[in-house]
Amino acid sequence: MSDLPVVGAQLSVLDLDRHRDWLFEKDRDLELPEFCMADILNNAEPFIDMAKSKLDGWDGRLGIHGPFSGFELHTRDKEVRAVVQTRLEQALNVCEQLGAVQMVIHSPYDPWDRDNLDNGPKDREKRVSAILDTLGPALTRAEDLGVEMVMENIKDTDPGDRMAVIEAADSAALRLSVDTGHAHWAHTICGAPPADRFISHAGAMLGHVHLQDTDGYADRHWPLGCGNITWHGVFEAIKGTKANPHLIVEINDFDRVEESVKHLEALGLAQ
Repeated sequence: MSDLPVVGAQLSVLDLDRHRDWLFEKDRDLELPEFCMADILNNAEPFIDMAKSKLDGWDGRLGIHGPFSGFELHTRDKEVRAVVQTRLEQALNVCEQLGAVQMVIHSPYDPWDRDNLDNGPKDREKRVSAILDTLGPALTRAEDLGVEMVMENIKDTDPGDRMAVIEAADSAALRLSVDTGHAHWAHTICGAPPADRFISHAGAMLGHVHLQDTDGYADRHWPLGCGNITWHGVFEAIKGTKANPHLIVEINDFDRVEESVKHLEALGLAQ
């Protein structure tokens, strides 16, 4: 049996049938993206029922992409925070009904923060506190459910910013996610570390990786091998963390998911 990591994918409920054999053969990790959308969270039952039916007999690790549109986790507006907390609660309800063990959430850090969070002596602490004030109820619920929320780098330039949140939370329900394409964009455009360094910095706190390729100019979500990310470095870094993250190909064209994993297989990096 190969000791190479088994790579899964983000697939819409509507696309599961086309990749059923591939997904079921190795019980690959799966992430469902639908539940990031408010309209679907408000009427989730049809999608939950469809997913349960299509995944009957599959025994892999299931995650969902949580909500993020229209808000930031560090909001100090109490009315906005209440909406954010409601969306997170709705998404955790989905996790409970589906038996999902992971939910992706978005980091609120960006290049402006790199240059401005040290303007005041406690600005970094205030940012972490605001994020945890928003996440508090969701963290408690996630702990009860055994769900791991993973904070994904979006516009981040310093992997230490999210790590500070995870360390302050001190909860098994909050871990780190690294999106290779986002990291490569930040490295190319903003001078951030490369994707493999984002991963190695996460260490044992790495719970999830979005695998997508890009040229570094934009958030391309290209099939793996179509950009210039150095996949050997990425997978060496994953191995070095000693963690067991969900490995999720996240590309725009679901039809090319299996092709992306075959690219990693040809490189001798994954299966």
